[in-house]
Amino acid sequence: MSGNSCILRNLLQLMALADLEFDYINPYDSSSRINKVILPEYITEGVLCLFFLVTGHWCMSLLCVPYLYYNVRLYTRKQHLVDVTEIFNMLSWEKKQRLFKLGYLIALLFLSIFWMILTALEDGDYD
Repeated sequence: MSGNSCILRNLLQLMALADLEFDYINPYDSSSRINKVILPEYITEGVLCLFFLVTGHWCMSLLCVPYLYYNVRLYTRKQHLVDVTEIFNMLSWEKKQRLFKLGYLIALLFLSIFWMILTALEDGDYD
């Protein structure tokens, strides 16, 4: 469930950037919408990585580490929030960054579903 919420938060950020690009929304509203969901996204991804680690899914946990490291690095450098005054200058970079994150999270979701189905089929062989 937490993987889906990360995907939805990324989609929300991409929609806010697209609305800004097509001038449907002003920069202040766009950046406030994006900044409102960034910290919950980081926390959700951290919990997901910790969940994989605690439950013994080492491969999935290792796949979550680069994204978690990137989020922690942005947060510690205080580069995680979108600046209202620079949002137009950074619009293409922000969109590319969100699209890459979205692709990464979708791949992680499909891998999770694949491993879940594979585990269920293997458990069914013992009955």
